Amino acid sequence: MDDKTQERIKALETALNNEQREKEFYLKHARRTSNALGKAMFETIAADEDEHYQRLLELHKTLEKEGKWPETLPITVKNTQVKDVLKKLVESIDTGSNADTTDMEAVEIAIDFETKGEAFYNKLEKLTENTQEKQFFKLLASMEREHRLSLRDTYEFFRDPEGWYRMQEGHTLDGA
Repeated sequence: MDDKTQERIKALETALNNEQREKEFYLKHARRTSNALGKAMFETIAADEDEHYQRLLELHKTLEKEGKWPETLPITVKNTQVKDVLKKLVESIDTGSNADTTDMEAVEIAIDFETKGEAFYNKLEKLTENTQEKQFFKLLASMEREHRLSLRDTYEFFRDPEGWYRMQEGHTLDGA
């Protein structure tokens, strides 16, 4: 196996470790929180991270066995539903049931995870010349970005539910 393939395998191992660690983090906080939005958000992202892990594991096994990026392995992951979680739940959530400090800290940590994951997959995408590999890592980076943006939105909701609703409704103060 050449050095480039060894580098790919190590990169996939790093990605596997990150995805597993993130999934465990999200599941832990989904069990811990009593906030319905937090629970749904953490569970949804944990499922997405598990999907990423499974695809990466398949790629890792194939790369180790064949010594090259697989040509026949589907390089797709299911679309994330994370952006829909907030939209669906805000209608049924009491704005008086604020998230606790631990929920907000967990979301801040999660935002950092997703920011780093997005940067990592963008880096892998730039380091390869293989078109399929580029597309796969670009897809994973975009999903991590979507997680990050949804988590930021969740954080804003936790921080100031009334202000979040005002922003969603598009109310502005125009002096009229």
